[in-house]
Amino acid sequence: MARLEAKGIDELINELIRIGQDTGPVADRMLMEAAPEVKKCWQDSARKHGHIDTGDMVNSINFPRKPRTVSGVRRIDIYPQGKDRKGVRNAEKAFILHYGRSGKLGTHWVDDAEKAAEPRVQAAMERVFDEFIEKGRII
Repeated sequence: MARLEAKGIDELINELIRIGQDTGPVADRMLMEAAPEVKKCWQDSARKHGHIDTGDMVNSINFPRKPRTVSGVRRIDIYPQGKDRKGVRNAEKAFILHYGRSGKLGTHWVDDAEKAAEPRVQAAMERVFDEFIEKGRII
């Protein structure tokens, strides 16, 4: 019967466990570094598409201070928050401007913003991850 021996496997297992424990805070930092990039792209896209009357909706685009877990996935939601000075929900205005309504076509400005944000988000997240790998620990 064959026999398999491996030296150093315990150290490898311990290192993988440590890296697994570190990834939660690193993932949160990656999300928090990328969120301002997405916010800026949303605001730029709204301006580019002419979706500024009072500026309430554009100025309300924001994100929470820390990510949350939804169905086991870490995420951060970025969208227009609150109400404008007339009491209209900013997220509702953004939705209508994006998809349209009867008599008014949507501009799909959020799709444009998300597409513009992709390389910026990737670069921000890569910076954080590279720093984590270089230091070999949580930042």
